[in-house]
Amino acid sequence: MIVDQPVPAEGDDRGPTPVELFVTALAACVAYYAGSFLKRHGLTREGLRVIAEFDMTKGPPARVRSVLVRVVPPMGLGTAQREALRAVTNHCTVGNSLRLPPEVSVVVDGPGVSSVTTA
Repeated sequence: MIVDQPVPAEGDDRGPTPVELFVTALAACVAYYAGSFLKRHGLTREGLRVIAEFDMTKGPPARVRSVLVRVVPPMGLGTAQREALRAVTNHCTVGNSLRLPPEVSVVVDGPGVSSVTTA
């Protein structure tokens, strides 16, 4: 998989940015949970769409400020089914990991060198 940056950020724009992959992972997780919910309840997944939008901070540190994931369910879901779908998709693994962030360690390693930074 090619991961890149836009040309103005010294990339070649040959693939998604790491931040786009980050947001896409959340959207894919939500889509998986939505699809599983629909299948489990004998409902069609045809027409299911998940759309993700994100906003970045203006200053340091560089980070994603907000993510909005829109689940567009198939036609014909009743109010109770839509609410149950919202509840299920709101607890996907990636979303849970963002709400209760994991410890993140970055290791710079090489011959005779080992350094660990925990964020």
